[in-house]
Amino acid sequence: MSKIGKINISIPEKVKVALAGSILNIEGPLGKKKINIDLDIFNLDIKDGKEISIKPKKIDQETKRLWGMNRSLINNAVIGSSAGYEKTLELVGVGYRAALKGNQLNLQLGYSHDINFDIPEGIKITVEKQTTLKISGSDKQQVGAVASKLKTLRKIEPYKGKGVREKGQYVLKKEGKKK
Repeated sequence: MSKIGKINISIPEKVKVALAGSILNIEGPLGKKKINIDLDIFNLDIKDGKEISIKPKKIDQETKRLWGMNRSLINNAVIGSSAGYEKTLELVGVGYRAALKGNQLNLQLGYSHDINFDIPEGIKITVEKQTTLKISGSDKQQVGAVASKLKTLRKIEPYKGKGVREKGQYVLKKEGKKK
């Protein structure tokens, strides 16, 4: 039995969920999401527009693996369309700063040139201070992918801890050379 798959998904008041064929349409104030569900393997029950439950038709090794994943994908889409997802990045280093220029994020990360990062559709980036970025959107996977892409532009170095990091991320610092 899947521990995660057994838990029912509660639907907030603002979110509408409808099953059309094998596609689950989730629509909320922050966006729409379509999830393709294999109805040959799973039974999907929408109870009065308040709760979704997903159960496999027969339990074997393959369906046990997919059960929790499908439940998590549906839950992430429901949360994303109602509340959204958010990640905060910090730029740590002398002269490291960020600025928004239209649909581009301009980053100065200690290189000889500025980095212009194109903001994908469905993602909103706000620069709170010059060294703090807030990435928000309705798709959890897309928000995480953009945050990860920005973190790879300047990886955290282990001696001074300079680079792009998530807020609250622990950095293991190395000791410098000794005489």
